[in-house]
Amino acid sequence: MKPEKESVVWCQDHVAFRVSDMDAALRFYEETIGLKRVSCQTDEAHHERFAFLELDGGNLELLQCLDESNRPKPYTKPVVEPPYCPHLALKTDDIESVIEKLRERGVAIVKGPLEIPNQVRWLYVADPDNNVIEFVQWVGTGISGAM
Repeated sequence: MKPEKESVVWCQDHVAFRVSDMDAALRFYEETIGLKRVSCQTDEAHHERFAFLELDGGNLELLQCLDESNRPKPYTKPVVEPPYCPHLALKTDDIESVIEKLRERGVAIVKGPLEIPNQVRWLYVADPDNNVIEFVQWVGTGISGAM
């Protein structure tokens, strides 16, 4: 008889995005997206600046790489292209309201809104460093209903 495998359920702590300009990234996530800053600091020993923004179920970490003199390192933005991975998915109960707010704040929608009828609606945007954010609204008995 085989021994039972132990099942482990992990709790998400954070997701991280690299950014080229911490101040610009914080303005985008706080003022445009509406996230709350938890902390922001520079780790001179490891040559990085990092900030945490509060999300339900884990946080978003923004990381800016610094050179040996603790000045920002040059950064080449990733290309934003299908399938838009990796991305951070933010759940909403009203995707139309999200679309309206994004447009009011000058955020271009990369793709969407997309829909699987009676299941899900979603769209993609990119932050100033081309990190992709998905806004998703579950409207039926989709994957979210099982969670």
